[in-house]
Amino acid sequence: MLDPEQNSTFRDNYLGVPFDLSSVLFICTANMLDTVPGPLRDRMEVIELSGYTEDEKLQIAKRYLVPRQQEANGVGAEQCTVTDEALRHIIRDYTREAGVRTLERMIGGVFRSAAMRVAEGTSARIEIGPEELAAILGAPRFENEVAMRTSVPGVATGLAWTPAGGDILFIEAARTAGGGKLILTGQLGDVMKESAQAALSLVKSRARSLGIDEALFAKSDIHIHVPAGAIPKDGPSAGVAMTVALISLMTGRPTRSDTAMTGEISLRGLVLPVGGIKEKVTAASRAGITTVLLPARNRRDLDDIPEEVRKVMRSSGAKRIDDAASEALEQEKAAAE
Repeated sequence: MLDPEQNSTFRDNYLGVPFDLSSVLFICTANMLDTVPGPLRDRMEVIELSGYTEDEKLQIAKRYLVPRQQEANGVGAEQCTVTDEALRHIIRDYTREAGVRTLERMIGGVFRSAAMRVAEGTSARIEIGPEELAAILGAPRFENEVAMRTSVPGVATGLAWTPAGGDILFIEAARTAGGGKLILTGQLGDVMKESAQAALSLVKSRARSLGIDEALFAKSDIHIHVPAGAIPKDGPSAGVAMTVALISLMTGRPTRSDTAMTGEISLRGLVLPVGGIKEKVTAASRAGITTVLLPARNRRDLDDIPEEVRKVMRSSGAKRIDDAASEALEQEKAAAE
């Protein structure tokens, strides 16, 4: 049906009659390209659409979602308006998605509350500001937890690609008395488990240059955990974050709370390029991150990142794991204090 060389006489088995589909333009959508069969994907021109930025969501809400929800809930613009700052708070504190479906539901909830107040006669004209959102939508669903999570050694903030866009990923490492065993938890796939093993081997091989007592590895068990254990996670992109988390744990230096990282590692200490840079950096911006550590060979992908994100985000390219560690870890003096 999709092959223009053959579909001029496509025969539908239900109706039993031929159709000329040679001039038809087919548009297919999918959340994940990997699950589309190869022969089918070979007959398609692939166009990848990433998630919206905060400014894009704001414009979509103002131009489209707000007027539609006003009409759907029987509230005119002269009866209820929502300020731009309130919309930004909804986007930032109540939704964390690549699209705008949840955002529209939240805006609908705001206008339903306003419609009830208008119907009761308690208010003739209502303007919804940020301070009123908690009473209408409840407590914020998301908060900036990066600073809280990375305040102790052994925790690093990674960046992950998901079918719904990018997301931040916390890598936690802990050391207990034992016999040198590596424990991995958090629903990790095979590739991610191998990244953790490679990260540990890399830190062991560089223990002396990092100022780590090599004897600690023989008498300690290392536990690496990635929270949100009910969600399967896989891929090589967390290699740098795992390595930095282990260096942070063994040296006692916490990672910077404003920094997130992505990249694959090799046993030689090279930082290798990964995919999904635009989605990952956009997710970091949503989470309040101001510095992202990228593989040096991914610098070419910075042109794909929206300009408003590049203005508030500092990016640093790392060729080797030493570059990433020196950039991501707090200085020893700051750690001691």
